[in-house]
Amino acid sequence: MPPVPTGNQHADSSMGLPDVRKVQLSELERKLGIQFTRVDLLEQALSHGSFVHESEGERGVARRSYERLEFLGDSVINLVVSDLLFCSYPNVPEGFLAKARARLVSEPVLARIARSLHIGEYILLGRGEEKGGGRFRGSILADVLEAIAGAIYLDSGYEASKRVLTTWFAPLLEELREHPPADAKSRFQELIQRKGKGLPRYRIVGEEGPPHERVFVAVVEVKGEVLGEGRGRTKKEATEAAARAALERLQDFQEEGALLESFDEMSLKNS
Repeated sequence: MPPVPTGNQHADSSMGLPDVRKVQLSELERKLGIQFTRVDLLEQALSHGSFVHESEGERGVARRSYERLEFLGDSVINLVVSDLLFCSYPNVPEGFLAKARARLVSEPVLARIARSLHIGEYILLGRGEEKGGGRFRGSILADVLEAIAGAIYLDSGYEASKRVLTTWFAPLLEELREHPPADAKSRFQELIQRKGKGLPRYRIVGEEGPPHERVFVAVVEVKGEVLGEGRGRTKKEATEAAARAALERLQDFQEEGALLESFDEMSLKNS
């Protein structure tokens, strides 16, 4: 069991941080609904690599980016979401659970959760990344949310992680009940046809790994343009993963309506 945080422990772990930053982190803790024993873990979860690189020359400052915490948090989120789905849907087949989890842990959904918590306000970015709009970029918001999940797990353990993450995903589970997941290929085809772009074409472009652990590589194209690439142990899994990648590429924001608007913009950028 992780130690129960005390006021002194909390203060010790935030030593060296400016008072303004301490106030910001306390504010974020209130939004997350948890107080960290090691506030330095939360600070690391919010530190983008560009910021860490620019801070390397500062005397007395030793920072680490959120990448390792992101790696851990990805697994924590997958476990908690799997747990929630398993308990919420006791009589559905594995295929439904897998599709539901893929939707809930996708980058656009994680970015949506991060936006609802105003995570972007607390991220530490380098000057270039800041000017480039990194604070509002879906990929960075999703990565930081995963890092925060990893920090919570290291600081307080699985049960605390599950409690906090349940507050993130509970509204999305309700949405899932109203709109059960369709497979990615069906969703992608529907969206492309609604845009008048014809039919997507799937191709197996490679194979990886030894014969007993073969992994297929697939791409999905629309009018000769590759929009997504995916891998899977079967050709079906690989093409499904490619469709999912294409959806996520088009869906940098939350709403499916944005997919249709962004298709032409993305095609223009790649032309």
